[in-house]
Formats: sequence, C-alpha cells, structure tokens
Amino acid sequence: MASPSQIQQFCIFLLILFNLKDPPLVLASSGNVSFEFPSFNLRNLTLLGDSYLRRGVIGLTRDVTVPSSSSGTLIYDSPIPFSDQESNTTASFSTRFSFSILDVNENSYGDGLSFFLSQDNQTLGSPGGYLGLVNSSQLTRNRFVAVEFDTRLDARFNDPNDHHVGLDIGSLNSIKTADPMSQDIDLKSGDLITAWIDYENDLRVLNVYMSYSSLKPGQPLLNVDVDLSEYLKGDMYVGFSGSTEGSTELHLVTNWSFRTSGFPPANPNPNPNPHNVSGSSVTVTTPVIPVSNAASKRHKSLVLGLGIAGPAFFCASLMAFGYISVRKWQKIKRVKSLKAELVTGPKEFSYKELKLATRGFHSSRIIGRGAFGNVYKATFNFPGSIAAVKRSKHSHEG
Repeated sequence: MASPSQIQQFCIFLLILFNLKDPPLVLASSGNVSFEFPSFNLRNLTLLGDSYLRRGVIGLTRDVTVPSSSSGTLIYDSPIPFSDQESNTTASFSTRFSFSILDVNENSYGDGLSFFLSQDNQTLGSPGGYLGLVNSSQLTRNRFVAVEFDTRLDARFNDPNDHHVGLDIGSLNSIKTADPMSQDIDLKSGDLITAWIDYENDLRVLNVYMSYSSLKPGQPLLNVDVDLSEYLKGDMYVGFSGSTEGSTELHLVTNWSFRTSGFPPANPNPNPNPHNVSGSSVTVTTPVIPVSNAASKRHKSLVLGLGIAGPAFFCASLMAFGYISVRKWQKIKRVKSLKAELVTGPKEFSYKELKLATRGFHSSRIIGRGAFGNVYKATFNFPGSIAAVKRSKHSHEG
C-alpha cells in the first residue's frame, strides 16, 4: 500500500510531466500567431554559431575578456505565416524584447545586434559589420527584413555613425536610421533596454520604440513609411543575430514576445482541403490544422504524454482512495471493539460452570488459601480461558 508521501510525490511528478509538454505561451487563431518568452529555455528555439543560453538569458556573442570576432543567431523554430494567398493579405506584426549591450573594456565596441525576419531557418552570417545577419561572400543570398541596433561605424554599409538604429531590407545598407541618443538612450550603456517594433500593413508603416522601462513611449524613435508585402511572402522565420570583430562586446536578450495580426477570420464551416487552413500552434481558438512538422511533433508528444499520464493518474487516485478507505475502516473497527468491551462488561458464570471448570473444586486445583476460603484454578470450555475462583466458607460472600 502506497504511503501518503509516495502518492504526493507521484502527483507532483505528473504535474511536472504536464508542464514539460506545454509550449511557452503559444497561441494561434486563423493564421495569426502569438508567443511569449518571459525568460528563455531551449524549447522551440534554435541557437546557431556562438550564441548560448545562460540562466534564462540568450547571449548572441562570445563571453570573453580577450577581443575576438564572433557571431551568433537565435531563431524561433516554427515558421510564421505572413501571407494568405486566398485573401491576398499580408500580416501585420508586433514584437517586444529586452536586451543589453555591454563591454568589459570601455574602449572596445562593436558591432551590434539585429531583429530579423528571414525565409531561411539557418541564418548565420559573418562577424563584424555583417551583424551575424548575412554571409560576407553571399550578401544577396537571403531575403530578409531586419532592424539593426548598430554600435560601430562601418563605411561599407553607409553607416551614419557608431550609434544608430536602422531598417534593413535585403541589404545592410539601412533605408532609414535614427540615433537613440535623441531620446537619451545609450545602446552601449550596458543597461537593460526594451524595444518595440510594430508593422501595420494597412498603413504601410513600421515604427521602432525604445525605453529603459517597460512602458512603451508615445513617440517612435524610428518611423518608416514602407510596404513590406513584397518581402513577407509565405512562411518566414523570426529571430535575433549579433556579432563582434576584435571586440569583447556582449549582446544579451532577456525576454521576447511576438504576434501577427490582420488575417481574415477562419471559415466556420469545415474545409475539406487542409492546405487552405492556417495555424501553427498547440493551443488554438478555432479548429485549424497545424502546418509545421515541429507543431505536429509537439501535438503528438502531448497526446502521448496524456495517454501515459492519464491511466497513471487514475491508478494513483485509486490507490489513494483505497489507502484512505482501509485506514478509515480500521479506525471504525477499533472504535467498535472498544465500545463492545465497555458495553459487555464482565461475564457471569453459574455455580455448575464453576464446579465443572475446577473439576468439582478438586484439591489438585487449589492454587491458594485465604482466611475465608480456598482459591482454585478454573479452565473453561473455550480455549485459552483460565480464571481463578475463590470458594468462600461464608455464604454471604457468594
């Protein structure tokens, strides 16, 4: 029989099992995707190059005290749908993340980090001014949209200075830049900075906001009138990249949330053609079909986990119920036994029974002599019942 502590430990194990099966706050509805990482783990994420995970924080470049060249990438595993051919709609998107850029050597800076959207889930570019975003020998290979947070002036890409934020589309030559110092924000301070990037497809505008607090400013740092519908085609991957060249600069990302919007509501009637149904998540608000292999694998793992944990939980519950029931029955039995003893009291024997038990008060049964009579050993018919019987010389003693 399992003890209460064993049952409690088993239930805790089941809770941990269910929590491990859950993705980090992922929702999908009619093709619109939303996810959030309050802190990071390796679920649903791919780290490339020199990037690493440490205590829930992603480092994009090497954590070293000697200047080096380094590049790394963080990519969300599942592709995000950005266009719907049936409705000819391009999704809007919003992302929020907190990052810090710091350096153990105050005279060693560069090169920066970027948030990107790419058709390639193996994006890992060259170090230095390439920001880990593109390969130095294949500058035009990938189609991407990126917002760069640049901390070094690189004349090859027409950087305005060594401290700017810019929008890059298929090239590291930014189509528009802004200096965060115009809003008293120092990218190189080492302080935690929160950034918001919002693209409204209907308005054809992209805005970048930055703050040292979690409150979104009223005015954007960077405002760009741009139509991204030609670049956001089909499914794309989202993530971050960072790089250094002869520097000890660190690029850390501490949290991240992302969502798309703008797709029309799903058809409430069942669609016989699964290719016309959008969705890429475990938790859905409408009956959609996952389109990515990663989402399908997570769904199968969840079903398998439930299939194993469900019967196990039922057995544990049954054991707990049986254990409690037996303990309760034993307690009731002891109480009844005690009550029976109290109510019944001592048994009264007849003279005939006493005489038979002492073999007619035979002298061989005498075990003691008193002033008022002899004491005899009495053995009764039911086994193990032995008593001492005193035969009094005075009739009034009974």
